[in-house]
Amino acid sequence: MIETQPQLKPLLELEGVSRLFGTQVVLSAVNLQVFQGETLVVIGESGCGKSVTLRMLCGLLTPTSGKVRFEGLSWSERPERNRRNEQLRFGFLFQGAALFDSMNVFENVAFGLRQNTVLKADQIEQIVRERLNEVGLPFSVCEKKPAQLSGGMKKRVALARALALTPEIMLYDEPTTGLDPVMTDVINELILQTRRARTITSIVVTHDMSTVKKVADRVVMLHPAARLAEGEQQVIFEGPAAAAFASPDARVSQFVKGEAGARLREMALAG
Repeated sequence: MIETQPQLKPLLELEGVSRLFGTQVVLSAVNLQVFQGETLVVIGESGCGKSVTLRMLCGLLTPTSGKVRFEGLSWSERPERNRRNEQLRFGFLFQGAALFDSMNVFENVAFGLRQNTVLKADQIEQIVRERLNEVGLPFSVCEKKPAQLSGGMKKRVALARALALTPEIMLYDEPTTGLDPVMTDVINELILQTRRARTITSIVVTHDMSTVKKVADRVVMLHPAARLAEGEQQVIFEGPAAAAFASPDARVSQFVKGEAGARLREMALAG
C-alpha cells in the first residue's frame, strides 16, 4: 500500500476574492494560498492589486466578495477584539517606509511596543536596541527624525519597527523602491536574515527582479483585471523564480525580463 503525503494546510488563503473600488475591479475572483514558513513573492504590473492583496491578507481591507482566511478562519468571522490581537502577529513594512515624521527614530521603533504592551521603559529600550542592531543601525541614530535619514535608512528603521513586536508573518510592500542597487541588496539580505533569525512567514510585493531571485521560495504573478480574457484567472503564474524566468507565457516572460515591446503595441492599440 502506497502512503500519501498529508496535504499542507495554508496559513493564509484568498478564496474567490474580488475587490472593487467604486466601479473599478482591482481583484477578480483571486485564489491564493500562503504556507507557513515560506517566502512568497507577488509580482505584476502597477495597478494589478498587489498591495491590495497584502492588505487583504492581514485583514486591513475587506473583500467585496470571497473569503480571506487566516489559520482556516475568515477575518469577517472573527470578533473585533480577536481580530485586533491576531493582526498584532503581522509585521508590515509599508511602501515608502511610512515613518511618523514628527517622531524620532526611537519613538518610531518603540511605537507598537508602547501602544500594545505593558513593557517597562528599560525593556522597550532594550528591544529598540536589538531591532536597530538587527537591521545594521547604531543606537545613536535614535535622536534623528525621518527627514534626516537617507532612503535606505528609512527602510531599515521601518523594518526595525515592524519587527519590534516579533511578528510571525512579515508583509513587505515594495521594500526596495527608490533605493540604489547596493542598498537594494542590503534590504534583500535583511529579508533573508529575518527569515534565518526566527520562524517567520513572509509575503513580499515587488517589481524588483533581484529581490525575486534572491528571496523567493515561490512566485505569484497577477495580471491587471481589466486586461483579462473572458474567464481567465488573475493569477497568471505560480511557481519557483527560475520557472518565472523560463515561462512560455509572453506576459510573464516580458515582465520579468523588462521587455516593453508587446506592451507598447498593446498601449498603442488601446489608444
